[in-house]
Amino acid sequence: MMEVPHPTAGWEQVGEKFYRKTQLYTQVFDADLDLDNYIVAGAPYGGAVALYRDEEKLVAFAAGRPSKPSIDIHSCAGKLIRRIPWDKGSIKGLGWSEDEKLLVVTGDGTVRCYYDLQGDFTQFSLGHDADEIGVRSCKFYGHGLVALLNNNSLVSVSAYDEPRPKLLAQPPEGPVHSWSLVPPAYTLSRSVEVLLSIGQTIYVSDASECEDRFIDIGPFSHISISPNGKFVALYTKTGKAHVISSDFQTRLSEYVSKSKIPPQYFEWCGNDAVVIAWEDEVRLVGPGGSLARFYYDNGRIHILPDFDGVRVLANDTCDFLQKVPDVIEEVFCLGTDSPASILLDAVEQLEMQSPKADDNIQLIRSNLVEAVDTCVNAAGQEFSIHWQKQLLKAASFGKSVLDIYNSDDFVDMCETLRVLNAVRFFEIGLPLSYEQYQRLSPSGLIARLLNRREYLLALKIAGYLRLPTDKIYVHWASAKVRVGAEDDDTICRKIVDKLSGKPGISFEAIARAAYDEGRGRLATELLNHEPRAGRQVPLLLSMEEDEVALDKAIESGDTDLVYFVLHQLKRKLPLATFFRVISSRPTATALVEASARLGGGVVLGNVDEGHHAASHSYSQSGSGSTTTCEDTALLKDLYYQDDRRVDGSDVFVREALRQPEARTAADKLALAAKLLSDNAKENAFELSALKEATTLLRMQEAFDRDLHPETFTGLSVNQTVFKLIRLGYHGRAKKVQSEFKVTEKVAWWIRLQALVSKRDWSEIEDLASKNRKSPIGWEPFYTQVLQAGNQRLAATFIPKCAASGGLEPGATIGMYEKCGMRVKAAEEAVKFKDAEAWARLLEEAGRGTQEGREIERLGQSVFRR
Repeated sequence: MMEVPHPTAGWEQVGEKFYRKTQLYTQVFDADLDLDNYIVAGAPYGGAVALYRDEEKLVAFAAGRPSKPSIDIHSCAGKLIRRIPWDKGSIKGLGWSEDEKLLVVTGDGTVRCYYDLQGDFTQFSLGHDADEIGVRSCKFYGHGLVALLNNNSLVSVSAYDEPRPKLLAQPPEGPVHSWSLVPPAYTLSRSVEVLLSIGQTIYVSDASECEDRFIDIGPFSHISISPNGKFVALYTKTGKAHVISSDFQTRLSEYVSKSKIPPQYFEWCGNDAVVIAWEDEVRLVGPGGSLARFYYDNGRIHILPDFDGVRVLANDTCDFLQKVPDVIEEVFCLGTDSPASILLDAVEQLEMQSPKADDNIQLIRSNLVEAVDTCVNAAGQEFSIHWQKQLLKAASFGKSVLDIYNSDDFVDMCETLRVLNAVRFFEIGLPLSYEQYQRLSPSGLIARLLNRREYLLALKIAGYLRLPTDKIYVHWASAKVRVGAEDDDTICRKIVDKLSGKPGISFEAIARAAYDEGRGRLATELLNHEPRAGRQVPLLLSMEEDEVALDKAIESGDTDLVYFVLHQLKRKLPLATFFRVISSRPTATALVEASARLGGGVVLGNVDEGHHAASHSYSQSGSGSTTTCEDTALLKDLYYQDDRRVDGSDVFVREALRQPEARTAADKLALAAKLLSDNAKENAFELSALKEATTLLRMQEAFDRDLHPETFTGLSVNQTVFKLIRLGYHGRAKKVQSEFKVTEKVAWWIRLQALVSKRDWSEIEDLASKNRKSPIGWEPFYTQVLQAGNQRLAATFIPKCAASGGLEPGATIGMYEKCGMRVKAAEEAVKFKDAEAWARLLEEAGRGTQEGREIERLGQSVFRR
């Protein structure tokens, strides 16, 4: 059995820190694949690797290899995931997003975003004349990119899902020796910043301005930004490497490479060291110019940077170079006497059944909890399964000795390591470090497995971590309908059998995949198994299954969903067809009618006048100059289609009521009457009402003309009479009253309110003096006049109210009091022998006042104290 090397075997000291090179995979690529001829780009978090043949290098023809250009996507272990044929022109940028989307930028500014690893893509253009100017190169970050054009313009795209290319501030003219960018997350402006080496200095360009940083040690052949955005590494053409702060205020270190050949790569390894790589050599430069060297003898290497280290890719190996994590150094560093290292030694002694194990435990008894935690964390940082087990054994041994210990972190780490070891396996080729896994998250990892069609492993991991599995099943089914060779019935049966009973499954997403693949019948069959109508309906509409979509929406009972379907149908169907579709569906008809009454433009959109049945006088009238939101044109067409004449006449009546001119309103009423005239006997009441309304409008038209500038159009009969009396036209008011048979009681009410409104007190007095009785009684006169502020006149109606016999005994006391006549009220109190009211009036008037003495005199003979 091969002996497992000690973790420190691959360590190199750089300054005060240790760095390690971990071999992830061997025999990565075929020996005949010369990486020197390829542009290589690696996705973050141990993701896929894209290879594209360098167009600037001549390559000899090799039998067995495709002669046509292609972008080959491999795992880090060298497994070919997908070969994407490429014939879209010169590639100027090849990179990855944080969520493993492959970005390809061509010389004419076209950007392709391959959102999975199977060749499916979306495409957009950089714009800003990039097609004419040409793209020189591109840089990528988490969810965006920046393209450098041939005229030094910079075009930024901040999101691939909704690309909106924007120009950054224009750098000065002159050759750009090298450039890099600072992601928005690490800038004060929260906008991407671009660093460009032009002349001897560095320019920084963002969305608003381009500034000279006045660095006079250039030009620089390489610029690299640390993963945390705090430091900038610069490599001059003379072979010097400088590290400065990102604000360009502090120079931190300098290293002289003494190499006359410019390096192929100049990248950060974490945030503490810089990797300088040539074809077969990697130099790791730390603070103060400290150095470590790594050599590769078998062919060209490529450096794939990540936030916590770099992957070194060669034909025969894939290594991960990173700073030794602090917990690993604490446990394994030579000469360490940390509690965790002693605990690890104790478990090794225990395996050898040595009594020294107990001695070690007693030695670190006070720090045992710390030692257990350190061993658990160190296990997560190890790639070697052997040392993972040893560290977890040590942690398990330590916590078994403790009386109280929370094992949650231990259990979580065991689960995490099982997942990491499974995806690190060479067949999968995802060599995630622990920090990378924490950033990627379990759901992100499952998404990467789905892109690789590793459904079984994804299901096992999801079940192991107690994560939902619905997206995995949906992804599998969607892939099945895209690439499955079986007939539609077989595929549908297989999918339904597999997914039936599974929670959260969206058959709509699967059906959409089938429809996008041109398998409409399969899509329809799959949709029948989708329980949520809200997911069925949009796809049915896009499939031109309009009536099925409407029926599904109605069955759901969701009014908003029905309105959505009706809106879509009304937009794309001729109006006659639209009415035919809804006519057999009472629910749809009722909703269309309600929508039109409330404002058809809100729900169903505006009616195209060109679609109206213009040949019918019923719809020729149009909607008039209506100011309401009611869609009268749609209602007219709907009622005409269904032969609902009474409802149609109602529309004209409502239009008439909204007209500012009497003549136009009368015409609308005439049209309403015309609709009802075919069945005059059945609609006698409605016709009579329309006749009266027309007569009123004709009279109001005459009043508008004769009494200009006063207007009467739109007023009711009572309002018309009221306004005429208020204006003093009593004869015209009587004519209206007679014409419309206004009852005497109503007429008196209107006359009283009009006279009070115009404050015609003499007319009110005259009216009261000429009539001993009033059809409405005298109390309204008292109330209306008093409310208008005339207490004197109101008081004259109190005796009339009392004489009519309609008042409660003693009510006149309060009535006089409201008119401000306390003495008169006191007389009434004496008359009705209401001692309490008399006493209250006396108290309010005051005994020393003349009014008080008078009230007291009135009550002396009746109320003896």
